[in-house]
Amino acid sequence: MAPRLRPLLAAVPYAALAAAYSFNFKNTPRQCQNLEIGITGSGKPPYSVLIIPFGPTPLPNSIEARRITDVSFNGTESSVSFQLKFPENSQFVAVVSDSTGFGSGGTSAVVTVLSGDDGCFDPNTTVQPPFLFHTTPDHLLVTCTSSRIWWDNSTVQGIPQFQGVIPGGQSFLIPEGPLSDIVGQGTGFSWSPPVRVGTVLLLVGGDDRGLGTGGSNTYTMQDGNDYSCLNTTSPSSTPGSPAGGSYPTSTDGSGVNIGGGGGSHVDVGAIVGGVIGGVVGAIALALVILFAVRRQRLKQGTKERPVDLLQDHDNDGPGDGRPPEYYQPEPFVLPDPTVASTTFEGSVAGTAPYAPGLGTRASTDHRQSYLSTSTSETGLTGLRPPASSAPSTSTRKSPMPPTFRPVNIIQHDDAGPSEPPPPPDDEPETIELPPAYTNIRRDAPRPSQEGEQGEGAAGSSGATTQAVTAAAQA
Repeated sequence: MAPRLRPLLAAVPYAALAAAYSFNFKNTPRQCQNLEIGITGSGKPPYSVLIIPFGPTPLPNSIEARRITDVSFNGTESSVSFQLKFPENSQFVAVVSDSTGFGSGGTSAVVTVLSGDDGCFDPNTTVQPPFLFHTTPDHLLVTCTSSRIWWDNSTVQGIPQFQGVIPGGQSFLIPEGPLSDIVGQGTGFSWSPPVRVGTVLLLVGGDDRGLGTGGSNTYTMQDGNDYSCLNTTSPSSTPGSPAGGSYPTSTDGSGVNIGGGGGSHVDVGAIVGGVIGGVVGAIALALVILFAVRRQRLKQGTKERPVDLLQDHDNDGPGDGRPPEYYQPEPFVLPDPTVASTTFEGSVAGTAPYAPGLGTRASTDHRQSYLSTSTSETGLTGLRPPASSAPSTSTRKSPMPPTFRPVNIIQHDDAGPSEPPPPPDDEPETIELPPAYTNIRRDAPRPSQEGEQGEGAAGSSGATTQAVTAAAQA
């Protein structure tokens, strides 16, 4: 480090340098080709630019061929050109300073080196800085928490100086506290970094041989739940647009940063990706809305209809939600009885012919007679009521005519039962009727006529019995 810059850098350790000037890359950074940097605005020369490697090396077997490069402008010139001895696809951060302090011209974002020429570095040899420095805890920095930066005092020239570099943000000089020697940790000092949690910080070390002669280490600030050291002047990763003008930020050169002098950072790759993502998102949203609207319309236009298990089509109904015609209810009409029964005194079956002295009813009465088995006392067959008081009806719809069974009807007279008829081939059922008492008269008959009347009555009763029996057999 130049002796004339040391007092100035120590005087403004954390000043948020609102630079009145900036810089830009006048050509694209390429492997082993000259890179030209120009100053814009009014600074205080002489100017210098520090090129700090960032990220892992792209060379095979982890060969690190990059060195921290400190380039000074000649006199009051506002531009400088130098050979970039970085391999392609590697990255770096550029910091420009003038006589007012370190990083006064701004800090670029991470720059990517594109393909170019060969032969400016040895791809098989790893370079080492003149001295190394360490931190305790190792590789760890915590916001507002004390850490120790130390080195081997036998490897340095003079007193080392350290700088903090935030890519795309602010760079500053780290103030040194009282130096101390600790066995196993060499010579060093304690520092509580006033950098916000999550910030990427490059810690750069140098001695009297120049900036960066001690190499650099990369840290991501950790949270220690202590923010007492932070204020409005604390270094930030987002003070504004990164300096550097236009340069590639990706290995294919698609990303371009445009910054410095109030410019803005434009990442073409991010813009293209954002546009494509927005278009895809809009299409997806439109499809979701279309699906929802279509589903709502179908839901509103669909009416509940009964399930048709007999037909496999849905267009047989009247169209207003009612079931088809064959689903309409039909009233049940009682069919006419197949056998018209006739009831008269003594409950004669409807098929018996008219007999003198027997009362009859019209066939439209539709009441069916019931036949019973023999009585328990007399042993004679006769009529008995059904088990239920309600008359039974026939539900047969067949047009077949009724069949009749042979029936014997016996009319009793005053003299007692008559002789039974000869049994037919199919033994008929016998129905006995009570006496008709047709010989009873209100006026007593004369004695001279009693015999004649008795014979007449007996003959009439016998004739009636014979007529009824004949009709039943027929």
